[in-house]
Amino acid sequence: MIRLARREDLEEIERVYDTARDFMFAHGNTTQWANGYPWRDLLESDIDKGELFVFDDNGKIYGVFAFTAGEDETYKVIENGEWISDEPYSAIHRVGSDGTHKGVMKECFDFCRQRCSHLRIDTHEDNYIMQSALTKCGFKKCGVIYVYDGTPRVAFEIV
Repeated sequence: MIRLARREDLEEIERVYDTARDFMFAHGNTTQWANGYPWRDLLESDIDKGELFVFDDNGKIYGVFAFTAGEDETYKVIENGEWISDEPYSAIHRVGSDGTHKGVMKECFDFCRQRCSHLRIDTHEDNYIMQSALTKCGFKKCGVIYVYDGTPRVAFEIV
C-alpha cells in the first residue's frame, strides 16, 4: 500500500534511503546521494507539505518517494534537449527502496500517473538502473537539468 508518510515513519524512511544509497554506491553511482542525502530536515519538510509517500506492507516500510504538484525550480532550465510539453505537471523525486519488494519503481510511477498524466523526474547520469526503469515505464529522456547544488541530472518526462 502507498500512503502519506508521517513523522513517526522517519527512522524507517532513513533506513530505506540508507539501503538505497548503499545499493547505488555498489552499482557505480557513488555521488548522487552522497553526504547522507536526502537529509532529515528535507524529509520532514516533505512530510509537512504532504509530499512524501511510503510503501507500507503491514507496517513495514520498504520504499519512499516525494511527489510534488506544480512547477519545480530545477526543471525551469533544460539543456541538450527540450521538454515534451509546457503544460502543468507533477514531479517525482527521491525514489528509494530497501530491495525487499520487486516492482517498487513501477508501483511509484503508476501511483503518480493515476494522479497526474504529465510527470517529470530526473536522475544522475551514473544511475543506469533508474534510467532503464524510467524508459521501461514510458518516460522519454529530454535533456539535462541542474539540481540544487549545481550538478547535472538526466531529465525525463511522460505525457
